[in-house]
Amino acid sequence: MKARATEARRAAVLGSPIAHSLSPVLHRTAYRELGLTGWTYDRFEVDEEGLPGFMAQLGPEWAGLSLTMPLKRAVIPLLDEVSDTAASVEAVNTVVLTGDGRRVGDNTDIPGMVAALREHGIEQAGSAAILGAGATASSALAALARICTGEVVAYVRSAGRAAEMREWGERLEVEVRIADWADAAEALHHPLVVATTPAGTTDALAAAVPERPATLFDVLYDPWPTTLAARWSAYGGAVVSGLDLLVHQAVLQVEQVTGRAPAPLDAMRKAGEQALAGR
Repeated sequence: MKARATEARRAAVLGSPIAHSLSPVLHRTAYRELGLTGWTYDRFEVDEEGLPGFMAQLGPEWAGLSLTMPLKRAVIPLLDEVSDTAASVEAVNTVVLTGDGRRVGDNTDIPGMVAALREHGIEQAGSAAILGAGATASSALAALARICTGEVVAYVRSAGRAAEMREWGERLEVEVRIADWADAAEALHHPLVVATTPAGTTDALAAAVPERPATLFDVLYDPWPTTLAARWSAYGGAVVSGLDLLVHQAVLQVEQVTGRAPAPLDAMRKAGEQALAGR
């Protein structure tokens, strides 16, 4: 249902920690550009233990929620419906609260990754490498399932993580080969490299960037650029940033929660860039 501009509706991002989330900047910008003057978007520090209580007290004025760690899996039992996309990785980052009181979960990270790559001209990749094997890596693998025609090599640090990535590959029907993190420099020669690790983890790999790198998708955005992304750009390679991902997944969230499309991608990106520059 299309949102009415003056209707008083609420939305928010939940997680822990949440203080540095850019989601309020992006969503408020979208509401303003869409003329949704009665809409508000806030942030709340909520952990797994507090999530059921928070969800229980939501009134009819609530339209939707954005979820970050550690809530993306914890929210699933609290929902009435979960999209196939979210179910494929057992992670929900978007909850739409419908007019009839239902709670519908989706994952916009996966199509957001695909859209961010498409914006940079990446429609298909013959093979790809993933650096890391955490929660973001599973979403990256699901995105690669849509665009990668060959194998995906996952560079991991432990046997436990290796087993997890093999399991995700089977579930998502992606050909996954596991490689040791000690050989991660080899990943940089793939047509598409997706870095999903925490800040600083890939810094040591910067010295191994090839002379003619292809495309790097680094999911970090603060601080930016990462050491690896800076070296990649200096050598002429294409770089897709974490802000690209954040904006594209937020665009999809706004469209689902408000019923208004298209969401203002350019305005949201500019607002995010300005917010980061001010930190």
